[in-house]
Amino acid sequence: MLSPADLLSFLNERGGREYRVQALLHTGRGRKAAVRELGEYSLTARGETVQATGPSGQTRDLTHADFLSVFGSYTFGPAQPTGRMTDLGPLFS
Repeated sequence: MLSPADLLSFLNERGGREYRVQALLHTGRGRKAAVRELGEYSLTARGETVQATGPSGQTRDLTHADFLSVFGSYTFGPAQPTGRMTDLGPLFS
């Protein structure tokens, strides 16, 4: 599982590539502990912003600080590449 900071670092190293992740929320303690799946997000890092598309299909551009603020209480499953490149500028320079 990835923390939001680890996921942000992972995305920044692979800027322009879209990844799909499952957002998870840990609730309770001890025997009442549970992990709730909150849905699948598509994420792409582009410079100082992260483009996040949620389970509803709504897309938002978040700064790194906003990303950590919004997703700070979540953990994430493994990041799976979607094969979609969103920033092809370097290929055509």
